[in-house]
Amino acid sequence: MLKFGASYHDFYRMEPRPIDLNDNILSGGGFMGESYNCKDNPDYMLKLYPLGRTTLAQKEYERSKEAYTLGIHTPVPKELVKAPDGRMGIVFRRIQGKKSFAKAVGEDPSRTEELAARFAAMCKTLHSTRVNKEEVSSIKEFFGNAFQPVRYLTSAQNDKLLRFIADIPDADTAVHGDLHFGNAILRGNESWFIDIGEFGYGNPLFDLGIFMSVTKYTAEDMIRKLYHMDKGTAVRFWEAFLREYYGADRPLKDLEEEIKPYAALRALFVQHEIGRLPPERQELVKCIIG
Repeated sequence: MLKFGASYHDFYRMEPRPIDLNDNILSGGGFMGESYNCKDNPDYMLKLYPLGRTTLAQKEYERSKEAYTLGIHTPVPKELVKAPDGRMGIVFRRIQGKKSFAKAVGEDPSRTEELAARFAAMCKTLHSTRVNKEEVSSIKEFFGNAFQPVRYLTSAQNDKLLRFIADIPDADTAVHGDLHFGNAILRGNESWFIDIGEFGYGNPLFDLGIFMSVTKYTAEDMIRKLYHMDKGTAVRFWEAFLREYYGADRPLKDLEEEIKPYAALRALFVQHEIGRLPPERQELVKCIIG
């Protein structure tokens, strides 16, 4: 069994192991694949990606190992596997009885401030974890490469976008890469980050911008569908989170103005990936590209 903080080279397998899906029980599914519980060992679960998503599976496995070996509290990534139909997946240590922070708040909104404070403490620990930049990917470099160029922007807008990324202050601390209250789970007094396929290092404002875009710049129906709560509760969680993360010295308005361009960066990236920008984010991106 892997111990918390194990060496990068202590993991069981570096190549995918063939598996039989009959050894697993389907427990859920969505756009990014399916999850299964292992029949012969309830302490493990399988996350199986759709066909054609091999690279994403490999990346999440590698990034999960990077995070785990740094001591980031995330489920143990046991091994990379391959189903008979060619789909790639990852076997993780299963956290039985867990639920996401989002679901916990949706079930009991009276816990919003309590859980926002707990999530903020997790994030502050994450964002103070220093990394070996030779072993962990740069999120700034990732965004710089992702927008080369953006087909739906003018030359001037592309220049503004790349200049904004280039001018972001560097940092050598860990970032989740897809940070929000749906990508962290809890059970009792324990908490873990999940879906850590974009893990890397860089300025924590990258993470805060992602979380801001999920709460302040996502439509009500999508928040209800994805995060099990109404938008008012999502914004309430975000604002409570900010107060806990930064302390009470700076007004929320000032903090949000600082984070807003990073929320716009996330919105532009999503548009670049899926080809459209939701109406609630169209005004947002102007703070970067004009």
